[in-house]
Amino acid sequence: MATLLHIDSSVSPDGASVSRAVADAFRAAWEEQHPDGTVIHRDLAAHPVPHITADAHTAGFAAPDTHTPGQAEAFAARVKLIEEVENADAILIGAPMYNFSIPSTLKAWLDNVVLVGRTAMTEDSKIKGTPVTVVASRGGSYAPGTPREGFEYVQNYLGALLGEMLGLDVEFIVPELTMAPHNPAMSDLVPLFEASRSKALDDAAAQAKKVAGRLAA
Repeated sequence: MATLLHIDSSVSPDGASVSRAVADAFRAAWEEQHPDGTVIHRDLAAHPVPHITADAHTAGFAAPDTHTPGQAEAFAARVKLIEEVENADAILIGAPMYNFSIPSTLKAWLDNVVLVGRTAMTEDSKIKGTPVTVVASRGGSYAPGTPREGFEYVQNYLGALLGEMLGLDVEFIVPELTMAPHNPAMSDLVPLFEASRSKALDDAAAQAKKVAGRLAA
């Protein structure tokens, strides 16, 4: 049975978040392909993981039998998150853009699961090649050729970290202009937002089926 690790990080609840809606479309299509599978859902907005601490960080570079009680406790929590990634057949991440970057809750999760010698910078990583789909929603547009192209730090950052450092197989789905229905100054862009959202929903379902087919092959 296939396991999907589903990470949400939007502070907006269901019904108000585009990244959640698009991720849900992926998950629904995934579950159609894997009715007996497992979905592990982490809502980082509702249940944030601890930011990395000195104990959690230094424990990753020390032998377990040398850990202090503080290191042992912090590292155990970190290992739980790492094992969820290692046991996943596919990963789905909702990553809305906040102030040109990712939510701090998602950064905290990443800081915990990136462990040099286990998940990162090693040929023996159990997660290498795992397909990960990132729903990178944003209130405006940062596409090539737009005035704010140079402010696109979400795809650039996650592509480098997930793809290059962790060796995951990364695909992005990018619904844009999500603030158009809420900002009067962007009212002329509502049709473009609606088209972008519709395409993202379709792309999410198609990507889920593609990943499911790849795993079944």
